[in-house]
Amino acid sequence: MLLARARIDMLAPDLDGRTALVTGSAAGVGRALALDLAARGAAVAVHYHSSEGAAAATAEEAADRGAPAVTTVQGDVTDPASVDALFDRVEDALSPVDVLINNVGDFAPVHWEDLDVDTWHRVLDTNLTGTYLCTRRALPAMREKRWGRIVNVGYASSERGLVNPTNFPYFAAKAGVLMFTRMVAADTQNDGVTANAVSPYVVENSDEFPADLPRGRAAAFDDVTQAVRFFLDEGSDYVSGANLTIDGGWLPEDV
Repeated sequence: MLLARARIDMLAPDLDGRTALVTGSAAGVGRALALDLAARGAAVAVHYHSSEGAAAATAEEAADRGAPAVTTVQGDVTDPASVDALFDRVEDALSPVDVLINNVGDFAPVHWEDLDVDTWHRVLDTNLTGTYLCTRRALPAMREKRWGRIVNVGYASSERGLVNPTNFPYFAAKAGVLMFTRMVAADTQNDGVTANAVSPYVVENSDEFPADLPRGRAAAFDDVTQAVRFFLDEGSDYVSGANLTIDGGWLPEDV
């Protein structure tokens, strides 16, 4: 176990001198990603919308993990003015964002025919519009430095083009995130910036555990952080526009 961990640490990207922003990082996958970035030497901005206490706890642990500087930033990623303000706060407290992980998301477990329009917009805005607004705000500084890493969080079913009628806006939004990722990659191919996506199936903190989980378990947080590390590595700078599915080989018979 110690040898395996040492090997992982040797292969992990060196993020000393980099500033990372993880949206929705007060808890869950976002929290795990923020802590992993901290352990790799990045200054970390922990973003939250309403969970101030949880964000503060994540920031405290990030400092314990070795982050040279940590801050918490509140903001609504679906609102352009709020996104500008939260990036301003990150830049004032740390520096312009070098690593952006668009993790924040929302879903609505209701059949699409029973879905109200406000909920439809909420899910699309949180998952897709938020990714767009944060990426748009981060890119100018990345282009100026000629270095940047953007990783967007998708969903495994969206990569396969499969949909569940009880989660239709979520699937539609995540499919849009993957297409947006490819478009950003194409637009930044000569700027020293990469844009990629990771698409988990069910992760360990999920409230739902389907019967068809491969390997008899949900993905661990480490399964997601390992995938993100690959895209952040200096040796991966030729990889852009890619999507790495983290589903243990899941192949559903019925969605």
